[in-house]
Amino acid sequence: MSATFLFPDKSDFSPNMKETARYLGYRRTVPPEADVSALMEKAAGEMQAVMKAQAVFEIYDLSVVECRDSSVSKPPYEPADQVISTLRLSSGTVRPSDYSTTITLRFADVVLQSRDLGRNLEGCSKVALLAATIGPQVDALIRRHSSLDPVYASILQATGAMFIEELVDLVNAEIKKIAEAAGLKTRPRYSPGYGDVPLEIQKDFFRLLPCTRIGLTLMDTLIMAPEKSVTAFVGIGG
Repeated sequence: MSATFLFPDKSDFSPNMKETARYLGYRRTVPPEADVSALMEKAAGEMQAVMKAQAVFEIYDLSVVECRDSSVSKPPYEPADQVISTLRLSSGTVRPSDYSTTITLRFADVVLQSRDLGRNLEGCSKVALLAATIGPQVDALIRRHSSLDPVYASILQATGAMFIEELVDLVNAEIKKIAEAAGLKTRPRYSPGYGDVPLEIQKDFFRLLPCTRIGLTLMDTLIMAPEKSVTAFVGIGG
């Protein structure tokens, strides 16, 4: 399928103060003090007024190219222009024989070796790649308060984390609808840089998805701008 864009309205978001508190380090059994709660409410209102939520995703067929024991040394990631022709492409879904096995996955023109992502995508025949951001206005808001009020800036950082997660949940919901229409289910999302999935694969997200159309830029450091942005895999299978 071709890329699908989402441009949620600000009214589609319901600030979750419990999640903001969690990002601030509060335990669920210990709520924030009244003054902190008031600042969290203020931050949510300010940020919701300026943020510009945008996202894009595309779904690709997913195949196992090769399985091997994780004790065998081999680079974890082959750039798209270096894929070797001797890899064996098998039919069917991703099914690691056990969780110590490294799986070589193939989608679009990308080959990726991963034990952790292979486990996440077990039983999947398709994978969605998504990118989402709540916009540069959020970065500007946080910067504006960073030197003047570091405490409030920290609360804004947590608020941004809450909102970008809520946006990705909205994207997940759209992917889930597509999966359910085909009688399939989705797996928990998995982002580059976690486990043994190299951050280098961000380059393929930006090559395969029209990320610039939602205002996303990938810097030489492989960090995205705006800061409150996410890329992730979402497995789809039976």
